[in-house]
Amino acid sequence: MSLRLFDHLGRWFPLLLWVIAAHLAFGRAYLLAWNITESLPGTLFLVEKGAMPARGELMAFRWEANWPYPRGSLFLKRLTGLPGSLVTATGRAFFVDGESVGRAKEHARSGEPLEVGPVGIIPDGYYYVAGSHPDSLDSRYRLTGWVSRPQVVGKAHRVF
Repeated sequence: MSLRLFDHLGRWFPLLLWVIAAHLAFGRAYLLAWNITESLPGTLFLVEKGAMPARGELMAFRWEANWPYPRGSLFLKRLTGLPGSLVTATGRAFFVDGESVGRAKEHARSGEPLEVGPVGIIPDGYYYVAGSHPDSLDSRYRLTGWVSRPQVVGKAHRVF
């Protein structure tokens, strides 16, 4: 019995070493992220840790609220507003530098009321993020608000 176990382990050991080596080599610079919602097209994303996306690119950041997702969850959204950008709202329709970024819903799917996010000039160290789906929980809502620089994990790239 023990010889069979060692044979089995012997076949998988090189693969295990490669996985550990890959993690040590790339784990500090990259992260794989799964999109579990419809907020953006795509399911699997590669995140360049520490890389700051440009306006229009995808950003990975840590969620700071406690609802409806656990604090610290990894979120993926499009960076649509930089420090100095002007965020305005007409009713519940939001605009960044005059371009529409979506309309804030009054209630979540669960029925909870949703408060609108901040408007005005985005201060240094903060960013406006948006998803492409109408139900995206993004900067249109107080729960997300403007994303602070310490929340940013990096630039995300869609894999598929």
